[in-house]
Amino acid sequence: MAEITKTETIWFNGAFVPWHEAKVHVLAHTLHYGTGVFEGIRSYLTDRGPAVFRLDTHLERFFRSAATYEIPIPYTREQLTDATLELVRRNRLETAYIRPIAIFDVHTLTLLPADAPVTVAIAGWPMGAYLPAESDRGVRVTVSPVRRFNPSAIPPAAKSCGQYVNSVRATQDAARRGFHEAILLTDTGDVSEGAGENLFVVKNGVVVTNDANAAILMGITRDSILQIARDLGIPTEIRTIRPEELPGADELFFCGTAVEVTPIEELDGTVIGDGRPGPITRQIRNRFLEIARGRHAAYFKWLAFARAGAPHQKVGSAV
Repeated sequence: MAEITKTETIWFNGAFVPWHEAKVHVLAHTLHYGTGVFEGIRSYLTDRGPAVFRLDTHLERFFRSAATYEIPIPYTREQLTDATLELVRRNRLETAYIRPIAIFDVHTLTLLPADAPVTVAIAGWPMGAYLPAESDRGVRVTVSPVRRFNPSAIPPAAKSCGQYVNSVRATQDAARRGFHEAILLTDTGDVSEGAGENLFVVKNGVVVTNDANAAILMGITRDSILQIARDLGIPTEIRTIRPEELPGADELFFCGTAVEVTPIEELDGTVIGDGRPGPITRQIRNRFLEIARGRHAAYFKWLAFARAGAPHQKVGSAV
């Protein structure tokens, strides 16, 4: 698994501070109750310098998530856009992971965090592969005994800190049993998603994924993959996925900011396809990485270039 690499500075409540000074109090409300929201974003090195992938869309979701939990972020999207790109420049980041977070800080430990101050931070550090998939291999996964939470209890469209306890439990169980990652089912027994990734099934040349009805996070990488597949002329389908479909799939793959596009080679001891990344997975993965690395001008709208003078994605631009 990827470890955090210390960098020089973190944007913290409106200012850049040294890494070791970006701290919150032990009695911060979010530490006790999970009342915070975050984003996972990647930057990539391109011919025009480092570029942040779909920054505008990530920040849009960040503010939607905050609104769901009534967290008033005291900064604009423009300010957080500028802070993110300046963070990339100051820390000389190229291929990196970026984590904006907004939390209720110390004020009360009642369940109602009214009037609690909001702390907002953006950190970033170099990051390569999240899951240990090689170019010609995939990962080994298991269907978890841990079920995905019901959307009536926790809204999956909001990326909140507390909800990831569900994913941590599934990941711990999978690791203990020797797997790289877990797939969770909904409380009705349908396929939901990976512990930290959306899931795609490839069958008879069609790329299939599910939607909000399966209690998934509506991933930004997921949205990108669907558009890339359509642009490549690959048929796509969005529908309920039953667990019995997974072992007989021609190809399975995860997608997400951290995992990018990661093939699945084995599910609970059953080899998927021939055990190697399938042709559609490879085609989509290669095109995704080419786009993220700035090799397709038609997708520059998805890139926020950090270097001065490079094309710049404007807040509110089309995605």
